Amino acid sequence: QVQMTESGGGSVQAGGSLRLSCVASGYTYNYNFLAWFRQAPGKEREGVAGIRTDGSAVYDDSVKGRFQISQDKAKNEFYLQMNSLKPEDTAMYFCAAGGSAMGWVFAPYDYIYWGQGTQVTVSS
Repeated sequence: QVQMTESGGGSVQAGGSLRLSCVASGYTYNYNFLAWFRQAPGKEREGVAGIRTDGSAVYDDSVKGRFQISQDKAKNEFYLQMNSLKPEDTAMYFCAAGGSAMGWVFAPYDYIYWGQGTQVTVSS
């Protein structure tokens, strides 16, 4: 069983930065991806960034050049550095483990373990 816990959310003004962290209790190295998703009120959950065990990363177009995902395998943690935040980045952010090696990286149904979420609010 893997439990995942996010932290680092908060409220910032547009143009600001936040760093989200996800601690995974349990072994996550056998999953294809560790990823960050977000869900705004009234919208579907969407993937923003994923990282493979080899360290290579995938980003949604909406966050490319602004967000960076990284991991610390020794600590079983991974992170999402969010820069140049925009009001449209406002959402609950979730970390997840799972993913498909062959399919769409950001298919939520391919992820097995999820955190409870951390709120990010960006004001204009």
